[in-house]
Amino acid sequence: MPRTSERGGPQTRARIADAAASLFAERGFDAVTVAEVARAAGVSSVTVFKHFPRKEDLYLDRTADAVEFLHAAVRDRAPGADVLDSLRAMTLRLLEERHPLSGVNDRSIPFFGTVAASPTLIARAREIAAELQRTLTDDLTQDPTFKGDPALFAAFFIAGYSTVLVNIASRRIADPTTSTDLDEHRASYEHLFTALRTGVAPKP
Repeated sequence: MPRTSERGGPQTRARIADAAASLFAERGFDAVTVAEVARAAGVSSVTVFKHFPRKEDLYLDRTADAVEFLHAAVRDRAPGADVLDSLRAMTLRLLEERHPLSGVNDRSIPFFGTVAASPTLIARAREIAAELQRTLTDDLTQDPTFKGDPALFAAFFIAGYSTVLVNIASRRIADPTTSTDLDEHRASYEHLFTALRTGVAPKP
C-alpha cells in the first residue's frame, strides 16, 4: 500500500480497528504492540496514532458515539421533554438496535472478555466513564430548563448505566450462551430509570 494514502479517512480507521480487534482477541490486549497492529493493517505506527492517539483507543473506540448520543439526548430533545425520559428513550433504542453500547450485541462477547482481562483497558474504561460524566454535566449545566443538580444527576446516570452494562457483560463472559432476550435486559435498564426517577433508598 502506498504510504501517501495511508492517512486516509474512515476506511483506514476501520481497517486499523479491525486488525487491532483481531489481534487483541487472539493474544490479549497487553501482549500486542501498536507496531504489530500497524503491520497487520498495512500502515505505519504514525498513521495508527493519527487515528487512535492512545493504544487503548484502538479497542475502546466507541467514546465518540457515546458522547454524541448524550449530546442528542439532552440538546435535541423536544421542547418541554424531560431529560430522564430522553435518556431512557436513547437507552432503549440502543438496546432494540443491539448496539455495542447496549451490551447485547453478540459480537461484543469477545470484546468484554478482552477488556476484563486487561487492567489497562479497565482503567481506560473508567476514565471514559468520567469523561462521559463531565460531558453530560456540561450539557445539563447549559440547559436552562434543567432544574436539578447537573453533576449529581450525571454521576448517577453514568454510574447506573455502567453498572447495568458491566452486569450484562459479566454474565455473558461467564456463559457466552446466556440469553440475549431483550425483555430481560430491558427490565434491567428500566429498573435503572425507575431508581433514577424515584430514588434508590428504600421508603420509610
